[in-house]
Amino acid sequence: TISKVAEQRKGNKPKLSNIEKRTFTIQLRAAGPGDPVDESRNVTGYAAIFNSASEDMGFIEIIEPGAFTNAIPKSDVRALFNHDPNYILARTASGTLQLEEDEVGLKYRFEIPNTTFGNDFKVMLERGDVNQSSFAFSVKEQSWETLKLESGEIQYTRRIKEVDWLYDVSPVTYPAYADTTVALRSMPTEGNSDTPPEEPAPEPSRKTRLIEAMERTYSIT
Repeated sequence: TISKVAEQRKGNKPKLSNIEKRTFTIQLRAAGPGDPVDESRNVTGYAAIFNSASEDMGFIEIIEPGAFTNAIPKSDVRALFNHDPNYILARTASGTLQLEEDEVGLKYRFEIPNTTFGNDFKVMLERGDVNQSSFAFSVKEQSWETLKLESGEIQYTRRIKEVDWLYDVSPVTYPAYADTTVALRSMPTEGNSDTPPEEPAPEPSRKTRLIEAMERTYSIT
């Protein structure tokens, strides 16, 4: 029941300052004729893809299979348009949003509400104006890997092993990477580590300058 789900999702919700967002351009669509669901208003998409390298954000990010296993049952997740709480499309607590992990990644589905915005969203989806999915999350477990490139630069890879909390899954109009709320205290310099150590950088590269700018703008406490 909804009351049991709500009770299950009680707990220590992470601070909002810990929220990060990621966007993927994959398989967001309205159901078509012949689909075994409502032909006009059902939407399905993947908010995250496992083992898929992200764009270069100053580091590469990979989400490992099973990262959402513990977060899904405890999180009260919303489906929002562009992560905007004013444009809610569905919610797990009300039973209107369904989430699951499969071999591909974090899959979600919902029926477009019969509201003014819902009807506008349906038109945008059918026209192909919206075809990307995103999710907002906080991290419980991660690791860092480093690789020295032929150019001499260090490539950092962040592996998300376990998501602590899911906040929303969102159809979006623009990739979120330029605006991500990724917050790093520092980057690793060698080897693998759960907590990246300080990086000596007498001559900061473009990646290092980007990371430092992100650190000045956002912080994780």
